[in-house]
Amino acid sequence: MVGLGLGQVGGGIEVVCGPMFSGKTEELIRRVRRAQIGRQKVQIFKPAIDDRYHKTKVVSHSSQSIESTPVVNSLEILQKLYDSTRIVAIDEVQFFDEAVITVIRKLARRGIRVICAGLDQDSDGMPFGPMPVLLAIADHVQKVQAVCSLCGAPATKSFRKPTDNRNQVMVGEQDMYEARCRYHFEYNDEEEELLNYTYALRPSASVQTDTVN
Repeated sequence: MVGLGLGQVGGGIEVVCGPMFSGKTEELIRRVRRAQIGRQKVQIFKPAIDDRYHKTKVVSHSSQSIESTPVVNSLEILQKLYDSTRIVAIDEVQFFDEAVITVIRKLARRGIRVICAGLDQDSDGMPFGPMPVLLAIADHVQKVQAVCSLCGAPATKSFRKPTDNRNQVMVGEQDMYEARCRYHFEYNDEEEELLNYTYALRPSASVQTDTVN
């Protein structure tokens, strides 16, 4: 296990986020490979739950891949970190527990460049796991877009096809998810009811208000 003192300066937190099929993992792999060309020691981690394409490799939807270390929880990242590592890449960061924020901050404070990729929203269009805090503390954020499966417009949402499973975390592919633009994204019924209720409570434009002369 590596010591986590203040160490050298130069650390930072980068986040690549967006919906499914937007190229987040491709961008993470691109940054990692550039670092490797520069002969910088890199370690890549991913949640063990994500074994869609490969148990140990990080694989993009376009079949680009790079070897990684699967971990069950965020603390394992610290336990498996080498002293020589200068860059840590974390894919599918939204699947990690809340402690991943503490882990990432420790790494950056130690002088390590941390590159994270993940979904910023779940299939209900709500913030996903630790992503809201991670986006707030990041030094650099890149939001990437996919292509709407219905109209071809830029897509920022991940639509889950109808299923009885309502768990927020449900790993899947094109058989379960589609990228959607905001217009074609279906919000949940509760949110629609709240919006309609709020709209109904708005003061009528025809109502005259008293004024003070």
